[in-house]
Amino acid sequence: MSDKIAAAWNCLEALPQRSLQELFEADEGRVSALSGRIEWPGEGGPNGILFDWSKTHLDGDLLGAFEELAEACDFAGRRAMLLGGEVINVTEGRAATHSAMRGVGDAADVEEGEALLARMGMLVEAIHGGAFGEVKHLIHIGIGGSALGPALAIDALTRDLALVDVHVVSNIDGVALEAAFAACDPATTMIAVASKTFTTIETMTNAQSALKWLGENGVSDPSGRVVALTASPEKAVEWGVDETRVLPFPESVGGRYSLWSSIGFPVALAVGMDDFTAFLAGARAVDEHFRDTDGRENLCLRAAFADQYYTRLRGCQTRACFAYDERLGLLPDYLQQLEMESNGKRVKADGSQVDGPTAPITWGGVGTDAQHAVFQLLHQGTHLVPVDFIASIAPGDALDPAHHAILLTNCFAQGAALMAGGNMAKDGKDPARAFPGDRPSATMLCDDLDAATLGALIAFHEHRTFANAVLMQINPFDQFGVELGKKMAKDIEAGGGDFDPSTQALLKAAGLG
Repeated sequence: MSDKIAAAWNCLEALPQRSLQELFEADEGRVSALSGRIEWPGEGGPNGILFDWSKTHLDGDLLGAFEELAEACDFAGRRAMLLGGEVINVTEGRAATHSAMRGVGDAADVEEGEALLARMGMLVEAIHGGAFGEVKHLIHIGIGGSALGPALAIDALTRDLALVDVHVVSNIDGVALEAAFAACDPATTMIAVASKTFTTIETMTNAQSALKWLGENGVSDPSGRVVALTASPEKAVEWGVDETRVLPFPESVGGRYSLWSSIGFPVALAVGMDDFTAFLAGARAVDEHFRDTDGRENLCLRAAFADQYYTRLRGCQTRACFAYDERLGLLPDYLQQLEMESNGKRVKADGSQVDGPTAPITWGGVGTDAQHAVFQLLHQGTHLVPVDFIASIAPGDALDPAHHAILLTNCFAQGAALMAGGNMAKDGKDPARAFPGDRPSATMLCDDLDAATLGALIAFHEHRTFANAVLMQINPFDQFGVELGKKMAKDIEAGGGDFDPSTQALLKAAGLG
């Protein structure tokens, strides 16, 4: 750790810890000072998201000290490297060009992204136009970033209408694939195989089973119904996919950052290219804010300041996200991979050991359901858990407005209750009914939840994750932590490996050893 970074952390650790009530009492302008919006053009005027961190313990002194930390960590330089297409993923010797797929980045990378998007758009339009006969269903096969992003976007954006019914299958457990088969007519089904290397064992095994299912159910040319989404197009062609149905994406686009590339094909097929383009536009608005805004006014960096405060200075081991919108039910799952695979590291980008906690455990749930499941711990448990609330002002349903009003009032009331605390007993003295309060939350309030807004939400969290990584001096773009277990599984399949007595006994009990 450099002297400047150490001095910045020392300054942060020396600042007093004041309660939320004290912070509000001391600053009448706290809400406006700790709130901000990111906007983009909409049909009826600007659309956007309001971000409110006033119910966190951030204040002017902390923000100033965190700005010093960001400067010591060369946040501006690292951001320029990211958006300039330079090698930011040092352990793998790669750039990270996902934002260029949305139009913000090095000019050559942006041009490549536009060309790849146009290629994908032509295939989407051809399928919608009947070039492959009637297509009612798509089984999208991938895992990790090749599945979580498409599943989230399709679930969020197709509640009203899907141009093609998409089933995302990631699990090697055959039950998952059989469920997709049961929901689809083979005669009107296409298969998308999403794998960066086109060697991922779970994905390729599922893909082979899908081809077999098509062939056994009357499809004369199963391979002719397959679209490949990959950074290794030559391997997809070797596997049997015609090059006209291979949609490449750059090697510099990592799996959990790949939804903006051809990995978004199932989303575009389900919602149409117009909505997919709007999805990219919402993300681009966040990219531009992230690129052009400095210090505490950069809302992605401000979120990282709050994350670092609770993880490093308050010892919080988890962070919760609760979407008060049924359409965002898969968002916590998506964020788990984005944040924990990116920042769950033990060493810095230079290979030295980290000197503090890195990524917290990300978890969460949906709206009022979660209130009746896990909020007991949030309000009265012994763990301090920072909470993000996400909601939309516009409802996603056409029912009585009372539904949405109750939903929003519950969302806002939970944040207020976490902060205020109190005692529910009539005499105010029952310890079982006491709420300590002073528990932090942030709120992200969307004007509406459409394709552009979803794109903006995801891009915001990507840049928040990167900002956290810079402050921790780690590389968020590799994921070697998933490799050891996969290697051992291959050793077992090959009949080799020297395993501990417990693992040997389990293999024997399952008939595998």
